[in-house]
Amino acid sequence: MSHPRIGFVCQYRHPVQSLSPSELKAIEGPFNPRTTTLRWMDGVAPEVARDKLLEIVTHNLDAQRRLLAYVADLPAPLRMLRLSSDLLPFYSHPSVRAVYQDAAIQTWLAERFEAIGAMARSADIRLSFHPGQYCALGSDKPQVVENSLAEFEYHADMIRMMGYGVRFQDFKCNVHIAGRLGEEGIRAVWPRLSEVARQCITFENEEKVYGVDACLKLADLAPVVLDIHHCWINENDYIAPDDPRVERIIDSWRGVRPTLHYSQSQEHLQALGFSTEQKLEMDALLKVVSKRDLYGHSNRMWNHWTNDYALKFLDRFDIMFEAKDKNLAVLDFYNEFLAPAV
Repeated sequence: MSHPRIGFVCQYRHPVQSLSPSELKAIEGPFNPRTTTLRWMDGVAPEVARDKLLEIVTHNLDAQRRLLAYVADLPAPLRMLRLSSDLLPFYSHPSVRAVYQDAAIQTWLAERFEAIGAMARSADIRLSFHPGQYCALGSDKPQVVENSLAEFEYHADMIRMMGYGVRFQDFKCNVHIAGRLGEEGIRAVWPRLSEVARQCITFENEEKVYGVDACLKLADLAPVVLDIHHCWINENDYIAPDDPRVERIIDSWRGVRPTLHYSQSQEHLQALGFSTEQKLEMDALLKVVSKRDLYGHSNRMWNHWTNDYALKFLDRFDIMFEAKDKNLAVLDFYNEFLAPAV
């Protein structure tokens, strides 16, 4: 994994987005995960709920293989994908857990995930997970910590079944330092994480409380994922590519090529007078929007100045794009900046 990569998150978008919603659903649906609700499952007979759950899981694992096949056909710099956290709905929930713990289901899942892992390795696709922000390992509430540990270990189980987690950062499973206890809470639960979880976990800076400096306090435990958009919001300025903290972030990966997260604020800023070529300065933005308005991700990477800025990290980092148009945003970027000249 020595060459630079850019990747997208979780779902496939068809290039012709002008199609009707039903047409897009028919095309995109086979690539993307489905789920159900606990309310529905609790409202039907247990065997009906189990059959429906396994039907959804079957679809999701088939969809993940289709999505990997799509990524495998892309140029090498685009072979990077964040897998969906929704592959096994309610895996860690007490009322559903028994379905997944059935021995026959465990064997079936292990075979399916092993095939997914083998497919990714054969195509040299860099994979990751990102449990949601409700995965708060640093919480001061014991039950939240227990739920968060179960949720993270759910991801670790999938990683293990795919054949990863056998060495440091052969797979990235990224979380924020969520919860009031922060670093103290993370260190307290660290011994309770499985070996696979500790091999794969990374800590990403977020917009509000736990920024880059907070993550670096945990660099002795796990790598730091630099999110340059979150850093910009948290610090009111862009972190310079030669900032000494960037080198410390790279060092936290212990020789593995680091991953950086990249997003932009939404396109509606253009209607407020901010151009595609303009450096987005926080002082000017906060005169017309709130900081919270800057959190949401754009559809595509519309601001050219920020694209040029992100490119300055690509020599040392792989870049995961967090954009609503998923693969389409990454393809745009690749074709503009990275594709070989014809």
